[in-house]
Amino acid sequence: MGHRLLRVNEAIKEAVSRAVTGEVLKDQRLGFITVTGVETTPDLRQAKVFVSVLGGEEERARSLQALRSSHGVIQSCVAQEVRLKRTPHLEFIYDDTTDKALRISGIIDRYVREHPEPPSVCDAGEERGQATGEQGFGEEHAATDHPESAS
Repeated sequence: MGHRLLRVNEAIKEAVSRAVTGEVLKDQRLGFITVTGVETTPDLRQAKVFVSVLGGEEERARSLQALRSSHGVIQSCVAQEVRLKRTPHLEFIYDDTTDKALRISGIIDRYVREHPEPPSVCDAGEERGQATGEQGFGEEHAATDHPESAS
């Protein structure tokens, strides 16, 4: 991705963020929304706007619907703030990165609670040998296995 496209993505992200944080939109359905990223196509005709919404499924659905229905107003704000030959068509997509991160964090926390202190590498080897009855390969063991070495 070129530097120009990165700058365009960042400019669109800032313009959309200002529009949805209440400076322009006054829609009551909008919850606490964060614009997490923008991916614009190289021809600048379309832009995916990734958003996260604080709250549950219902809050997320209401906020995304409000964004989609306010598409024209947001598009107009982007056109005024970002000087381009044509303004990309905005598509709002829920960014589930935060949900995934919370799920992984929960799994790690649960594992740590269930396994407070993992065994050290040395302890694990000793436990395995004791549990299976394995013995080391000392001189005594080698002499009984190989009759040639006994002489």
